[in-house]
Amino acid sequence: MSKTETTPAADTGPTRCGFVALIGVPNAGKSTLLNSAVGAKVSIVSRKVQTTRTQIRGIAMAGRTQIVFIDTPGIFAPKRRLEKAMVTSAWGGAADADRIGVLIDVTRVESESEQALLSQLEEVKQPMFLVLNKIDLLPHEKLLAIADTLNKRIKFEATFMISAMKGYGVPKILEWLQDKLPLGPWLYPEDDISDAPLRFLAAEITREKIFERLHDELPYRSTVETEKWTTMKNGEVRIDQTIFVERESQRKIMLGNGGQTIKAIGSAARKEIMEAAETKVHLFLFVKVRENWSDDPERYREMGLEFPKDGGNTRKK
Repeated sequence: MSKTETTPAADTGPTRCGFVALIGVPNAGKSTLLNSAVGAKVSIVSRKVQTTRTQIRGIAMAGRTQIVFIDTPGIFAPKRRLEKAMVTSAWGGAADADRIGVLIDVTRVESESEQALLSQLEEVKQPMFLVLNKIDLLPHEKLLAIADTLNKRIKFEATFMISAMKGYGVPKILEWLQDKLPLGPWLYPEDDISDAPLRFLAAEITREKIFERLHDELPYRSTVETEKWTTMKNGEVRIDQTIFVERESQRKIMLGNGGQTIKAIGSAARKEIMEAAETKVHLFLFVKVRENWSDDPERYREMGLEFPKDGGNTRKK
């Protein structure tokens, strides 16, 4: 969807608009929270960690306030080039936001990754609010203790307890943000839910289906690109996507016996893409080997990531 600047009718009062970055370790629930806040699926969700590779924007309305949520990749200790680019993207999304929502998985608050993130957040100067997720998995007394400990460590503006999966507590975040963002015109039409083009969302949907189908076999060795998006005379859409893997053995796994795996992935992806495109979709998937694609700068540009040439430290500055 193209970015436009729109202002609602002047006789309905002042408007606000701003950016809220959601940060946390992998699998903290950022994508689930984004989808719940927006009321539609705009970011892929998977039980596998590190599925969000770049910043995804979802647009929510709260009264006269337009909230542009930025779903960032999970923050962790990166080892490979792609991982470093993802973490850099996460900190970049936080640096550009008006508010930062810090998601903490309450079942893993004592983990090394959560504690490392909190240590880095101690130096952040931007306004932050705390979101304790998965609260349905712990007793209330334990949740209160976690909230008290974290607020003593870091100065949060507010604390919210939610279950992103169930949608519990999410409306309170939207209500609170109504008067916390800057006065100004809305940046997007009122009915927009994301600024990501359908080509990108279609590729993300297919990538999600790959995660769901292949689990541990090809978790981070594949990427999806929408090569062609053709609108036909009858309004239906033909989409040609290429799935890139790094080795021939991975291509065989992606195809499956007699092509059954790729057919299942395509069928599942097509159904969700049809919902997003609101028209009948003809999806054609092609699997190609591109050795070391994760070291190709062009692939990073396709994903909206900065190519880390030196492979250096990605901690925030």
